[in-house]
Formats: sequence, structure tokens, C-alpha cells
Amino acid sequence: MRYKTIVGLEIHVELSTKTKAFCGCENAYGREPNTCTCPVCLGMPGATPVLNKGVVERAIEIATAFHMTINHKSTFSRKNYFYPDLTKGYQITQTDEAVANHGYIEIEGDDGEAKKIGIHQIQIEEDTGKSLHTDEGTTLMDYNRCGVPLIEIVTDPDMASGKEARIFLEKLRNTLRYLGVSDVKMEEGSLRCDVNVNIKDTETGERSAISEVKNLNSFRAVEKAIDYEVNRQIEMMEKGESELRATRRWDDSVNETIVMRIKYTESDYRFAPEGDLGPLFIDDEWIAEVRSNMAELPDAKLKRFIETYGLKEYDAKVICATQTVADFYEEVAEHFKDYDMLSNWFMTEFLRRIEVTDDGGMTVPFEAKDFAYLLDEIKSAKINNNAGKKVFRKMCEEGKKPKDIIEEEGLVQIGDASEIEAFVKEVLDENPESVEQFRNGKDRVVGFLVGQVMKKSRGKANPQMANELLMKYLKG
Repeated sequence: MRYKTIVGLEIHVELSTKTKAFCGCENAYGREPNTCTCPVCLGMPGATPVLNKGVVERAIEIATAFHMTINHKSTFSRKNYFYPDLTKGYQITQTDEAVANHGYIEIEGDDGEAKKIGIHQIQIEEDTGKSLHTDEGTTLMDYNRCGVPLIEIVTDPDMASGKEARIFLEKLRNTLRYLGVSDVKMEEGSLRCDVNVNIKDTETGERSAISEVKNLNSFRAVEKAIDYEVNRQIEMMEKGESELRATRRWDDSVNETIVMRIKYTESDYRFAPEGDLGPLFIDDEWIAEVRSNMAELPDAKLKRFIETYGLKEYDAKVICATQTVADFYEEVAEHFKDYDMLSNWFMTEFLRRIEVTDDGGMTVPFEAKDFAYLLDEIKSAKINNNAGKKVFRKMCEEGKKPKDIIEEEGLVQIGDASEIEAFVKEVLDENPESVEQFRNGKDRVVGFLVGQVMKKSRGKANPQMANELLMKYLKG
């Protein structure tokens, strides 16, 4: 391929700490505007910041999950710029001396092979306020978000397509969700992503100007925006046209990127040391303490599910893709030890009927032991598989106990051979042509005859016993 796509991401993740990064204000989404503020996060004269220990520990967890080098010393700077959502006139952040550097996330690349996407660094910083634009043409400011702790994740330009960027973001979000460091909800702004994309002509070495794309509210939008930019830049290059580096926004309504502003010069934020915060020192003992309390990561859980429960790799990936699903599987597995059967039901009935939201949420209207009870009833042949599916549907729709549903519906399977034998004899008497077809070598009629036995028994006959008894009489 003549053109090489070059993609890097800048990702901002709001941390789920109880208080803000540098003050004691509540860190909560959805509160009444300007009710979670204080002199520190509003930048009042004389108010000084104090670093939240929990923010550092969340950064250590993230760095560990992404195989990064945690720096024993990092520093804070003031990123100076004026904007109404930044009352101090500067943002507390990290630049050259960040908390961690040089990590990676491994994904499946476009060629189907494992590919490591480099993470240049992660840095601790604070969020800004939020502008609220009214229908009357005015803008109101909500400063509740000022000072909310952020981790900025800066990748290397290692992604070669929109698809790779989407897969990377999905894995990153899932890992952060497993860690419990953020709710990573793009619709609430706790996960935000900017894309830097350009192309290179591999024959001439010519590169297009980098486009920074903002206003991306979903991973699908990230993928579509990158693919759009790649095609736009290739078209320009082939026409011999060029452009300055620009910031663009993604417009979902027309599926295009639109210019916001041209970058004639590099932004000069006049970084200066944050005089109110000394250097951050993290020793090995602190790192070890944080790591010892970390949640199990997705890749580790995947490996454990395959080894412990004997799951196929594909099944394990689907189940472990969402932490709530994996956790519920383990709860059921404590009560039901046929893991093959359990996996099959999870992959079919459970994931078909239980909705898992984009943010990993899941509402199950029954307990794990109820699901295990149902599977036990099927495995022990007290009810057949089709009856089990009917019971499970009612469990999902009505939240009833499986035992109650089985009794109410009269679904207990007939396991008495003499009772099933009576049904078999009736079916054979009523279908002499099928008996004749069997004796002429047409084995497929057995399925029809079993179906007739099940129909007579109103679905209660043990199908295996029905099949065995039919074969006994057909061959007799």
C-alpha cells in the first residue's frame, strides 16, 4: 500500500476519587452547578493546592496495568492560558517530568497479528470547568468540574487505521473499568479522546499535515473520523495540494471533519513550575503496596478463566469482555460445576436475554444460585432443555424463582419408562408409513417420531428415553 496511516491519541480520563485532585471538594457528576467548589479549585488569591494521595495511587495502578515505568520523581507545572472555564488562568499539570512513561497496550492489528501500541506517558492534571450554552445565545459556567482529577494518556503514533484506534480504546476502557479507577463514560465526559492523524507517501516520503480531531463522543466516531481524514488527506496529496496543521471537529450529522482553527504557530502555554506543589516522590514500597491491592486485570482474568473453567478462548474473551458478566459467571460457577454447560448457556441464553450496557452495567433479575438451580434441573433431566429455556425466559422477564416456574407450568420431565413407552406405542400405531420408511433405510423419520412423542407428552417426555424406546420397537 502506497500510503501509510499514522494515528496517535490523547486521552483524558477522569478518576473516580471521592474528592478533587488538589482540594477537599466532592468529586461527583450531576450535582447542582457550582455547588462543589471552594477557593482552591476556583483559584482564589491565597488558596493553595494539596495533592490528593488517592490520585497518585490510581496513577500507579494505571501505569502498572499498561506496563509503564513509574518515575520515582515527577513534577507539576502551570500550563498558562486564558479561557472562561479556567478561573486561575492556568491548569496544574505535568509535562516533561510525568508520573510514568514508556508502556504499551497489546491489540490485534489490521493484519490479525498481535501489535503493541506504545504509550508515551501518563500525567496527572486537573480538569477545567464546563461551558453551558443556552438557547438565548448566552453561555453559563459550571465550575463543579474544576479540579476534578485527570490522567492524560498520550500514545505513540503507532495505530495504522481507525479500526486499530477503536480496538485500542475499547481495551483501554475495559482495563480502566476493571481497575475501578474511572467509570469511563464518554457521554458524561469522564473519558475524552482527541485524535492526531496524518499520512505518509511511502514512495516519496512526503507527509501530510497533522489534523487534530476533537468532539468525538464514541469509539465508533473515532474510527469514522480517522477513516474520513485518511481519505481526505490522500485525495489532497494526490491533487498536489497542501494545508497547515489544523484542529478539526467531527460532525456526526454529516460524517465529516470540519475545521475549527488553523495552527499557524505552535501553542505556547508558557509552562512554569507549580510553586505551590513540590516534587512528587514515589518509592518502591509505595508502588508495591498499591500493586498488592490492585484488582485482577482483564488479560489475567481471561487466562484464569481458560485454565480454571476449561473455556474455549473465544468464549472466555466474550465473557471476560465485561467485568459484570465475568463476575456473575463466577458466582454461578460456585454453585454449578459443569463449566461447559454453564459456558454454553452464558454464550446463548444469558447474553441474548440480559442486556449489557455500553458502560458495562447489567441488571439481572435473579440470583446466581437461581441460575445454578435451573441448570441443575436440566442436567439431572428433571426438566428438558426446551423447558429450561422457557423457564429462563420467565426468570428474565418476571424475576420469578425457577422452582416456582417449573411447578406452576408443570414442566417436570417424565422419566418413567413405562409412561414414555405408552406414548411410543401410540405414535407407532398412528404412523405406520413412517415405520415402513425406517425399515426401508430412511433413518431421518426417527426425528419426526420423537417429535410426535414429545407432542403427545406435551413436551415432558425425556427425549433421550423416547429415542431409545422408539429405536427398540423400530428395530424389533
